Amino acid sequence: MEHLSRQTMGDRDLEREVLALFVQQALSVDEKLPGADKSQRLLLAHALKGSARGVGASAIADWAVAFERQPEDDRLVKKLGPLVEDVREASLWGDFARQLTCAAE
Repeated sequence: MEHLSRQTMGDRDLEREVLALFVQQALSVDEKLPGADKSQRLLLAHALKGSARGVGASAIADWAVAFERQPEDDRLVKKLGPLVEDVREASLWGDFARQLTCAAE
């Protein structure tokens, strides 16, 4: 999440807050997609793509680009959840690594 660190000018608290908001948004999109019509799916994917690019979650941004091309592909719908979990886990590991670094100093 180096991109996010640059976007937040190294402010770790702000970075965590922005990332938590992004994960919350992505989870919401993942929850809404199965019951959404094509138009809603496109809007959800487009919004998520912008947010993903903003925090540097390139895998989710790439997923959104693919999904915008095929919004009715339910196989793609199922791929979002694991990508969101990857971002959540990476953020948790990032917090853990920062805590270890601070403790060692």
